[in-house]
Amino acid sequence: MKFAQLPLGARFDFEGEVYVKTSPVAASNERGGQKLIPRYAVLKPLDTAARPAPKAARALDEARVLAAFEAFAADCARLIDAAGSDATQHRLARAELEAARRRFLESLGD
Repeated sequence: MKFAQLPLGARFDFEGEVYVKTSPVAASNERGGQKLIPRYAVLKPLDTAARPAPKAARALDEARVLAAFEAFAADCARLIDAAGSDATQHRLARAELEAARRRFLESLGD
C-alpha cells in the first residue's frame, strides 16, 4: 500500500519499524521520532484492512443514453395523458410506466 492511501492516524510497517501517519508526508515512530515517507515506499498497514482497488468507471455513450431517455420520456407523457382520473386507469398507467422504466434500463445494458 502506498503512503497516500493510508488515512491519518493509521499504523503501518516501513523498513521493519512501526509508524503512525501524522501528516500527508510524515509519520512518527513508536519512540516519537518523525520521518518523511517517500511516495514510492510500499507500506504494510497494521490496523487497517487493505482497500480494494477502485472500480473502473462505466463509460456510457451519450447519444445512446439521450435516445433511451427521450423514448422513456415520451412513454411517460403518453401514460400521463391517458391516465385520466379513473383508479383502474392509474393502476394500468403505473404498470406501463414500470415497463417503460425497465425498457429504459435495458436499453443502457450491453
